Order: sequence, then structure tokens, then C-alpha cells
Amino acid sequence: MAELKDLTDLLYHEIQVLYDAEKLLLAAIPRMAEKAKDPDLKAALLVHLEETKVHKDRLEQVADLLDINPDGDKSPSMKGLIAESEKVMHKDATPEALDAALICGAQKVEHYEIAGYGTAAHIALGLGYDEVHRILYKTLQEEQATDTKLNNLAKGAINRKAAQAEA
Repeated sequence: MAELKDLTDLLYHEIQVLYDAEKLLLAAIPRMAEKAKDPDLKAALLVHLEETKVHKDRLEQVADLLDINPDGDKSPSMKGLIAESEKVMHKDATPEALDAALICGAQKVEHYEIAGYGTAAHIALGLGYDEVHRILYKTLQEEQATDTKLNNLAKGAINRKAAQAEA
């Protein structure tokens, strides 16, 4: 998209950036799951991989509703978050510390997505795109649930195991 002159253009931009982010995650999440040692973390990442496939499909549906190409803009922010996680995954770390780091990286990704989906859903609602809003809001809720699940894993066992491995 060459111009950003109004909220409609901003909505289109956000949809395209989110679409690129989801495509990047489809490649990154399997690598994260492979590195995870905690079985609950591995399972949570694999469940989110399946959700990410659905999120990508929903964005294609939204792009059809808006009559835009979902492949327009890129997501350098998501590329950076994934690169940061990749860097951490290649450090010499205990399995416990690596699991904690994977959660940290995954939550950064979730927070980015929550911000993006929340903004896009709000703009869609304001512009009267009720179906687009409904689709985006559903994904927003799933991203928030994933963040909560990751937070609970960290607080419930993974961070404790990492701290015990330190001692």
C-alpha cells in the first residue's frame, strides 16, 4: 500500500501486517516447539501452531471481505521478535532456562499480536465492518488466551524449575 490517508488504509495495512506475522509464525513455532523440553510447553506451542493456521485463514477471509490483497505489507516487528527468539534458542542454556526463554519470546509475540488484532478490530468496528470486527475479535480472544496459558505455565512450574536448576 503506497498511501496511508485514512482509517480504512490503516485497517488494510494492519490486516496485511498481521497476515505476514502469522505466516512468519507458521515457520517459527515448530522450531520453538522442537527446542522446548517441558512437555506442557511443547504441547501449548503445538496447539498454538494449529491456531495460527486458522488465524492466517481468517485474515485471508477478512482480506476477501475488504477486497484487498493480504500480502501487501510486511511485518518487520514480527521478524525482529522471531530473530530475537532464534538467537536465544541457540545460546548455551540449561533445558529449564531455555524453556523459560521460549515462554518469554512467545509472550512478546503474543503481546504484539494482541496489540495488532485489538487495534484492527477496533478500527473495523468504528468503520462499520461488523463481520471483519467479529472475525478479528475472535482471533484477539484466542491470542489473549494463549498469552494467559503461557503465563500460567511460566508461573506454575517452568520458572520455578529454571530457578532450581540455578541453585
